[in-house]
Amino acid sequence: MGKRMKAASEKVDHDKRYPLQDGLALVVENAGAKFDESVDVAIRLGIDAKQSDQQVRGAVSLPNGLGKEVRVLVFAKGDKENEAKDAGADFVGADDLVEKIKGGWLDFDKAIATPDMMATVSKVAKVLGPRGLMPNPKIGTVTFDVGKAVEAEKKGKLSFRVDKNGIIHAAVGKKSMGADKLKGNLLTLLGAVQKAKPASSKGVYFKGMSISSTMGPGVRIDVNRAVGEVV
Repeated sequence: MGKRMKAASEKVDHDKRYPLQDGLALVVENAGAKFDESVDVAIRLGIDAKQSDQQVRGAVSLPNGLGKEVRVLVFAKGDKENEAKDAGADFVGADDLVEKIKGGWLDFDKAIATPDMMATVSKVAKVLGPRGLMPNPKIGTVTFDVGKAVEAEKKGKLSFRVDKNGIIHAAVGKKSMGADKLKGNLLTLLGAVQKAKPASSKGVYFKGMSISSTMGPGVRIDVNRAVGEVV
């Protein structure tokens, strides 16, 4: 552990579950790297992620954005290609984009496709899927309303999905946004996760939560108190 990390870690009471505002303030204070660190959250859920009926996933537009430029790629043809471009998509195409991706190109953050393009997109599913880039109708990235989808992604739409250990990992913004804006984003995410609770899930749903910056120590949060702040 480096000197800076050690000093930051000593500021954190690792046995304490902090109120959300206090925890975020501590994370921002401890983010001392020369670049604008991301602020990440890990939410542990009381579900059995091995069960198909207890999968938790969704997407939500964050009120304060992600604090970074989001590069959006759209698979579309004809009028929908023009609609995507007009909405601000960074890359628009069809087979040409598939060939670029096959060649190792992945210089984008989000991918959207019209439903008629999914047979084409499926050719690179093994590349996009593991990276969380595969368009999916459940999170609004397979749609004919490409203009609206592009605008939502550009503003800071966050997709989330529980992993095999029952934990949701997500970046909710950048250090430079400050604790207040980060809190607004985090509460919005918690609200979306709460709405996505599986009907078959019993017992305590929110089991724990921690936040950290890219290079900073983790800070445990009183998750039930935080959920109580969700509007």
